Amino acid sequence: QVQLVESGGGLVQAGGSLRLSCAASGLTFSNYAMGWFRQAPGKEREFVAVITRSVGSTYYADSVKGRFTISRDNAKKTVYLQMNSLKPEDTAVYYCAAAYTASSIATPRKDDDYNFWGQGTRVTVSS
Repeated sequence: QVQLVESGGGLVQAGGSLRLSCAASGLTFSNYAMGWFRQAPGKEREFVAVITRSVGSTYYADSVKGRFTISRDNAKKTVYLQMNSLKPEDTAVYYCAAAYTASSIATPRKDDDYNFWGQGTRVTVSS
């Protein structure tokens, strides 16, 4: 049974930082690109960042580029999202997701590309 468990969310002031983690189990982690998505209140879920399965290439949404950094540790089966210079508009539930990719350089960015999802962790940024 595949499980993705996010942690690290919380309440932070604008300008602050948080580091989200997502621990995976039940899958061959290195076969999956790993992504972070978020859903703000009243809005649709949106792509945030993705890291390729082994090469470690990354891709970010324009709204977080330069502030967020995605990374992964294949030995620990964990993906991270370091979030700096947080803004109130970053307030959302953050989800990690795993996408099986045949290519080691694929950077899936659509919900439908992903096979497994975590339950989410809430991030609230106060102004």
